[in-house]
Amino acid sequence: MHRRAGGDDAVLLQTDDLTRSFGGIRAVDHLAMTIARGELRCLIGPNGAGKSTFFSLLTGLHKPDAGRVLFKGEDITYLPPFLRVRRGLSLKFQNVRIYRELTVRQHLLVAGTASRDVEGQNGHVGWALHSLGLDHELERLARELPHSSQQWLEICLALATGPDLLLLDEPTAGMTPEETALTAEFVIRLNAQGMTVIVVEHDMAFVRHIARRITVMHYGRVFAEGTLAEIESNQDVRRIYLGEQ
Repeated sequence: MHRRAGGDDAVLLQTDDLTRSFGGIRAVDHLAMTIARGELRCLIGPNGAGKSTFFSLLTGLHKPDAGRVLFKGEDITYLPPFLRVRRGLSLKFQNVRIYRELTVRQHLLVAGTASRDVEGQNGHVGWALHSLGLDHELERLARELPHSSQQWLEICLALATGPDLLLLDEPTAGMTPEETALTAEFVIRLNAQGMTVIVVEHDMAFVRHIARRITVMHYGRVFAEGTLAEIESNQDVRRIYLGEQ
């Protein structure tokens, strides 16, 4: 275990004063957020709000200009991405990143090498494959899968690393309403099994389906936070996110 002395076991992830700029534009601006173990958090906001950049800072794909990231009580702010994966943090990317010439089974074998808990991994991944209809596609090349199945394969790859925290960046992009509903049910059931999940998503129907607590980002900062009812009744949120006057 990698724990900070005096750390709060109930808190899985915490960011303090997290800041990142690109060419003079501050994509993430002194952002502070706390995620509890077992939480299902939706992260929403208009394009350019800093949501994907925030995920990149959590996973080590970008380094912050200031601030820190604490995961399970350990300061991981400057750890390389592969060490964050080993500590239990995994990301499903916004744009599908798969090996088109590998089969589904080969993908899982590659991703599984990063797992810290082979038995736990197999249980989660086997359940995910069955739930998402990929258990009958194990010998199929990834490039032959429909778009939705490629998205689901990448979720399974993230689970194959044995994460404690799963980050999903727009997991339903390009899906039909039926596929989106299936993905929503999957995320709810995954969280019910104890997986902590943060979801970035623009599809508000999907957000309404899964939301327990919502964080709204705007100009790289936390603009509002609360339950679905609180967020939907917030006139300032409706103005900046839904374009209402």
